[in-house]
Amino acid sequence: MKKLRLALLSGGTSSEREVSLASGMEVAAALDPSRYEILRFDPATDLEALVRESPGLDVAFPALHGHRGEDGALQGMLAMLGVPCVGSGVLASALAMDKRMSKDIYRLRGLPVAADDFAERGGAGARAEAARISGGLGLPAVVKPLDHGSSVGMALARTPGELESALEGAWKHSPVAMAERYLAGREYTVAVLGNGNPAALPPIEIVPGPGHPFFDYGAKYLEGECREIVPCDLGPAEDREIRRLALLAHAALGCRGLSRTDFILSGGTFHLLETNTLPGLTPQSLLPKAARAHGLSFAELLDILVDLALEPA
Repeated sequence: MKKLRLALLSGGTSSEREVSLASGMEVAAALDPSRYEILRFDPATDLEALVRESPGLDVAFPALHGHRGEDGALQGMLAMLGVPCVGSGVLASALAMDKRMSKDIYRLRGLPVAADDFAERGGAGARAEAARISGGLGLPAVVKPLDHGSSVGMALARTPGELESALEGAWKHSPVAMAERYLAGREYTVAVLGNGNPAALPPIEIVPGPGHPFFDYGAKYLEGECREIVPCDLGPAEDREIRRLALLAHAALGCRGLSRTDFILSGGTFHLLETNTLPGLTPQSLLPKAARAHGLSFAELLDILVDLALEPA
């Protein structure tokens, strides 16, 4: 059987470049060499080469995160080149990356989310915006850049002074900062696989270690900084509900192939935090752990993702 010529894309120019490189290494090591001929590309330096090779490519596998990798820009380029791509297309990728747009869509679909507010860099200034947000939204609040993943630039603010600093930190990564009302509770994530008839994988509970008030960058990527429990101790009704919400989020944004939606269980309700269209694929990443709990090896998971990419849209 002829091998599939697969373009494996990792690296890029976003703040999540190192995570992407680690994901790319894991994917390259796990892909079956008897099925795939792998061509490696780093979008930071190899876009011209990717265009040149595109007529002979069967599929692209973006192990990318953040801007120009997960936000629809690269997906649009691959669509123009006629190369099928693992994961979502332009619109779903862009919507999921923009936290304001994705939360607006969640609300339109009746999905539970935390109250929020937004502050633009170059507007009234961090002090004035912190006073406005703390007076309306209340404190504590979680502050994030509008369009980044991996908890880059994320901070928990308990006082107006901390909120001011958190806004300034978020603005280093994005022109818009989002402040969400802090919800105390337990953190979960649910991965979804599929196109027309997707399935939700087993939920994972995330328990950040001491020194991490939430699932921040260090808790995500430093060994031993959090516990990820799968299977977790949700009851049957809670398990069905969180999987239902993950599938609704996947459908609401128009995702294809895969997604992973993060939740806080607070006050008996699962609140959606965000949906990732290209979750990490490092040894510490959550999607491979959920797949293993579902009975899939990492290599089997990758084969499924490629097969889903090759299905007609």
